[in-house]
Amino acid sequence: MNTIIEHMTGLHTLTDEVIAMDLLVNAKSGVRNYAMAVTECATPEIKHILMKQLDEAIDAHEKITNYMVQRGLYHPYHMQEQVQLDLQNIDTALNIPY
Repeated sequence: MNTIIEHMTGLHTLTDEVIAMDLLVNAKSGVRNYAMAVTECATPEIKHILMKQLDEAIDAHEKITNYMVQRGLYHPYHMQEQVQLDLQNIDTALNIPY
C-alpha cells in the first residue's frame, strides 16, 4: 500500500501491529511445540538440543513482547487497555475502504 495513504488512514501503525502480533503468536506456538517435543524425545542428546531451542524460542517471545509493549501495541498486564486497543483496531479494520 502507498505510504501516504497508510499515514492518512492510520493503517501504518495497524500494519506494524499486525506484523508484530503475528510474530508473537508464532513465537508462542514455537515455545509450546518445543516444550511438547522435549517431553517426547528419545535420547538425552536430542532432549538437550530441543531444550536449547526452547530457551531460544522463549527469548524470542520475550523480545517480541517487549517490542510491542514499548510501542504501546500490546498491554499484557492491563486488560482494559488491551481491550480498548483491540476495539480501536476492529473499528479501523471495519472502516477500511474496499
